[in-house]
Formats: sequence, structure tokens, C-alpha cells
Amino acid sequence: MERVRIDKWLWAARFFKTRALSARACDLGRIHSNDIEAKPARPVQVADRLRIRTESNEYEIEVLALSDQRGPASVAQTLYRESEASIERRRLAAEERKNTPRFEGFYPGRPSKRDRRDLNRLRGH
Repeated sequence: MERVRIDKWLWAARFFKTRALSARACDLGRIHSNDIEAKPARPVQVADRLRIRTESNEYEIEVLALSDQRGPASVAQTLYRESEASIERRRLAAEERKNTPRFEGFYPGRPSKRDRRDLNRLRGH
């Protein structure tokens, strides 16, 4: 196997759960192959450098092997090598997300009559 469609390879390497999601990411310009925006049918070859943006992370990888079949995660991780800078950026981003305070609603639903009275008292009504 010398070439594989990039959407199939991204799915086989487990960057996306479905092939449709990987094709959509290509269409949205979130995948770059050798610094060129990749369309879903673009072929991937060994030694290609890919920049992949998912919803939560950004990866810079080098393709080590080709596959068009999705297998276990342990096999999928042998298909590519992630750069050290990319690993560090993802670690820092995860740490930042972890330390960011979450603002959840004060009340889990519609306020009760008692809650509404407390709110009105706070607002000075």
C-alpha cells in the first residue's frame, strides 16, 4: 500500500470517530498536509507531515505507516509520531482547561418561589 485517502487514514489512526467526521474536518480546512490544506481524497504517504485540528486539540505529526482499516488504539498509535512541540502544547492546553473555573448555573432549573424571593431581595426589589 503506497497511498491512502487522508480521510480514511485519519479515521484509521483514531483522530476522528467516523470517516464522515474526518472528511468534514478536511472540508472545513482543519487538516493540512505538508502545509497545504487537504481535501478528503488527498493521498497520504509515509513521511508526510500533517497538522490536525480537532475540537479540543491540535496535533503536528509525521506519518510512519499507512492503513485504511480501523484497529485498536495501540495499533493506531504506531501509524504516526507526534512532534515534541505538539505534545507540549497539548499538555499546556489541557492544564489550562483544567485550571479554568467553570461557571455553572446558580440554580439547576427554574427558581422556586423561595429562590425568587431571595433573588429579588439581592436585587433590592
